[in-house]
Amino acid sequence: MGLEEKLPSGFLLTTVEGLAGFARKGSLWPATFGLACCAIEMMSTTSGRFDLARFGMEAFRASPRQADLMIVAGRVSQKMAPVLRQVYDQMAEPKWVLAMGVCASSGGMFNNYAIVQGVDHVVPVDIYLPGCPPRPEMLINAILQLHASIQAMPLGVDRERAIAETEKAALSSPSVIDAKTLLR
Repeated sequence: MGLEEKLPSGFLLTTVEGLAGFARKGSLWPATFGLACCAIEMMSTTSGRFDLARFGMEAFRASPRQADLMIVAGRVSQKMAPVLRQVYDQMAEPKWVLAMGVCASSGGMFNNYAIVQGVDHVVPVDIYLPGCPPRPEMLINAILQLHASIQAMPLGVDRERAIAETEKAALSSPSVIDAKTLLR
């Protein structure tokens, strides 16, 4: 984008990457994608008791073009999956996805034809948050883990390569249900 792509690799990039990672992790703007009961817990993290604003996430964005973090909270139906992918594609780079709850991670108790058995079949997931529904403290912990991975993400051509490899690996991996049948 700027200076970091014009400099040779290894020349002054560690401090630029560190500064950019610090700036990116402190200004995440999540998109609202609450689909079930996990959304209530997600909304409670913005209250004064848990104060999500201290991590730079003052308000949830209704437009995907203004968001860089998608928190998928709840079950995703087969009809909602294309909408989820469209919202993900409209988000600006760099973007991250957090699967909140068992339903978003693996389909949960809804093991039937109408529910996607894990949103990782639709979008690449960076952090999985277990629980039914997970507590707000668990969501804050997952966001802190995401901050650590954002801080370590490279810049420039290396970042684009890392994003492409991560998305390819995430979408080609077997689902949780399929992985469970491999163990039998």
